[in-house]
Amino acid sequence: MNMKLIKLGIAALLSAVVVSCADDSQDEKADAKPFASQYKVQEFQPVFIKNATLLTATGEQIDNGSVYFKDGKIISVTEDGDEPTGDDVLVIDAEGKWVTPGIIDVHSHLGVYPAPGVLTSADGNEMTAPVTAEVWAEHSVWPQDPQFSLALAGGVTSMQILPGSANLVGGRGVTLKNVLGRTVMDMKFPNAPHGMKMACGENPKRVYGSKGRSPSTRMGNVAGYRASWIKAKDYKKQWDAYNDSVEAGKPGKKPKRDLQMDTLMGVLNGEILVHNHCYRADEMAVMMEIAKEFDYKVSTFHHAIESYKIADLLAENDVCSAMWSDWWGFKQEAYDTIPENVALVDKAGACAIVHSDSAVGIQHLNKEAAKAMTSGNQMGLNIQPKDAIKWITINAAQSLGVSEETGSLEAGKMADIVIWDGNPFSVYTKAEKVFVDGALKYDRNDKASQPSSDFDLGALKPQENRL
Repeated sequence: MNMKLIKLGIAALLSAVVVSCADDSQDEKADAKPFASQYKVQEFQPVFIKNATLLTATGEQIDNGSVYFKDGKIISVTEDGDEPTGDDVLVIDAEGKWVTPGIIDVHSHLGVYPAPGVLTSADGNEMTAPVTAEVWAEHSVWPQDPQFSLALAGGVTSMQILPGSANLVGGRGVTLKNVLGRTVMDMKFPNAPHGMKMACGENPKRVYGSKGRSPSTRMGNVAGYRASWIKAKDYKKQWDAYNDSVEAGKPGKKPKRDLQMDTLMGVLNGEILVHNHCYRADEMAVMMEIAKEFDYKVSTFHHAIESYKIADLLAENDVCSAMWSDWWGFKQEAYDTIPENVALVDKAGACAIVHSDSAVGIQHLNKEAAKAMTSGNQMGLNIQPKDAIKWITINAAQSLGVSEETGSLEAGKMADIVIWDGNPFSVYTKAEKVFVDGALKYDRNDKASQPSSDFDLGALKPQENRL
């Protein structure tokens, strides 16, 4: 059969197999707002998982637990719960297996740096000016990136796609559900706030200093942030005055829109979350001072290899740290870390997260969290799986502003759920089944339930199981 016809057929099938569980008001919002989420929950039968060890990400481990979910939502999480009746219920006996919320990666570049990794599809860094707040990562995301399915096989159900870190302000990030889609809007997490990528330290000063431009020093970096926020405060003042005049029934002159300032104003209004690439403790402290000066909040420091030095300040300011378990030393500012970094941030009461920033690392974030847990335990912190699971689920959801919807096994939340064939913090364990909003999206034991990108058609033989 003609490959083009096959691809068109699959695209039509993908469009047909999803149905909306959103109400009419959500549909109206989607129609009114450009680039709004068009993600639709797939219909699937009710599922009852029993006899499993549950890590709820609420600080609880249930050793003989059950989870019941239908219509995309978790209905109950109980110890030895009663099996629901009904011929349509899929009952899964998970004896000897573990169940967790779906993994969430707060720092990914899938889709903007897709595979195959060629220059013409490298769309993550707009290295044309130190401040490019006007660009949105979602406008570069290629939904056919084969790496999305590889992440799904590792239990990842949601992720934030960020621009790169060449600029002081790199643009907006987007949170996606890890599902096949024809467009990025088909993948967008409903109602998730945008993130805004900032970067401190070496990257901006190296990129622009090498071009003979500012910033070329860390003090130049800080001056650049502050100058941008001054402009944004003035822009916000203009729009606030205009909106007040409209509300009073005496509209004044409407300010001219500026895409760059729109994003910065979104941060000042609390609508867009700041995600800040930053390695050194002293620079993180400076960035928090800038946030105080201009009255915005840093949601999360990314990479943050020296967070252990200022864990108390992070807790005091309610700022998350997204960290690696043991990736360090690849440049000078990435030198001074310790393997106990994640555990010490967690012990201080701050929001600790394990992230990937890697198309490979995203496939085994559970094992990265396991390494961080082990390092903490070796120094006597007594971290249990019920604690460490938060680093890749509910804390990540908090960082992205979606913790009310996902990130833990609780009634009413999205049924983003992973069944593991053993303890997820064992190097031998693999994700066996992955549900996104209650629909089975991946099954390690069923090749028909191992999705491949449309781009893979013709590149893989039908009998090959690449996952």
